[in-house]
Amino acid sequence: MRKRSSNGGAQVFRITGARQGLADDVRGRQRKYVISMSIRTLSVILTAVLWDVQRPVAIVTLVLGALLPYVAVVFANAGRENAPSLPSTFVPAPTRPMIAPTAAGGVAEFGPEDRG
Repeated sequence: MRKRSSNGGAQVFRITGARQGLADDVRGRQRKYVISMSIRTLSVILTAVLWDVQRPVAIVTLVLGALLPYVAVVFANAGRENAPSLPSTFVPAPTRPMIAPTAAGGVAEFGPEDRG
C-alpha cells in the first residue's frame, strides 16, 4: 500500500500485508504433502502388522490409508493463500486543520493602501 508522507511526496510502501513468496508457498505445500504421505505409509504398515492381532484397528488404519492420498492431493493443490484485505493494511492520511474564518464576518475589505 502507498502512503504519502511529508518528506517531499516520496512514496513509502508497507509490506506487513504482503503475501508469502511463491517459493515459500510451494515449499510449505510440499512439506504438508510429504507429512501426509508419511502418515499414510505408517497406516498401511500398521494395517499389515495389526491385521491378525487387532482387526478393528487394522480396518481403521486401512480406511485412513485409503482416504489420506485424496485429502493430501486436495490440500497440496489448494493454491496460494488469499490476498490480505485492503482496509487492514491501509494507512489513512493525517487530517489537516481548516483555515479559520476572518473576524470581520468572513469578507475582507481592501483599502486604498492595499490595492497597490
